[in-house]
Amino acid sequence: MNNELPPISDIWVYLSGSPLLALVLTLSAYWIGLSIYERTQRNPLANPVLIAVVLVAGIISALNMPYAKYFEGAQFVHFLLGTATVSLAIPIYKGWASLKRRIGVLLLALFAGAATSIVTAVGVARWLGVDESLVRGLVAKSVTAPIAMGIAERVHASPTLTAIFAVSTGILGAVLGRFVLNGLHIQAWWQRGFALGVAAHGIGTSRALSVHPEAGAYASLGMGMHGIAGAVLIPYLAGQLF
Repeated sequence: MNNELPPISDIWVYLSGSPLLALVLTLSAYWIGLSIYERTQRNPLANPVLIAVVLVAGIISALNMPYAKYFEGAQFVHFLLGTATVSLAIPIYKGWASLKRRIGVLLLALFAGAATSIVTAVGVARWLGVDESLVRGLVAKSVTAPIAMGIAERVHASPTLTAIFAVSTGILGAVLGRFVLNGLHIQAWWQRGFALGVAAHGIGTSRALSVHPEAGAYASLGMGMHGIAGAVLIPYLAGQLF
């Protein structure tokens, strides 16, 4: 009986073809990003999602792994995205007594923020002469990714491009939001949280939850309200813009 182990090259060929590799890679990259985030006292510049994206992109590029092969394993994490989004209703419920007293000003802020996001993105892209297919993908960039991809299909945009724009927007919002809000002298946690939820959806909400519970509750509300309003109104608005 031959008890010799197969050559390491054979083991690697097996592992590289398994969806498990992509899953382990994704979870490990996020764990590394989260560790760095905690070690830097939750500095927004060390955003764990940003670190994970850079690590995963670098590794799959070095391995020449096609995205389709990577997604075979990463889809297990992707499946949980919708569940994680829905679970943000918990901090909204816990803070509802405070939230409902400000619902009027929050609705005003929501529509102002959503309109600004769309108009500035589409306006700048057209001013720069960006291809129309890319411009369509920018319409829903500030809505949380699962909803943004559904909107993209309705406005005849690429769901993949829209998801890239949405994730990029969330990362930038989570990284730079603190400095922008400080520059505007916005100190109240509910104002900071709601702004992050509307502008930077899920990733911004995650940042808000890690900083202060009140900011997290309002960020969850902002993200949820923006998602609902966007799913209903953005397809109509896109019909006027394109």
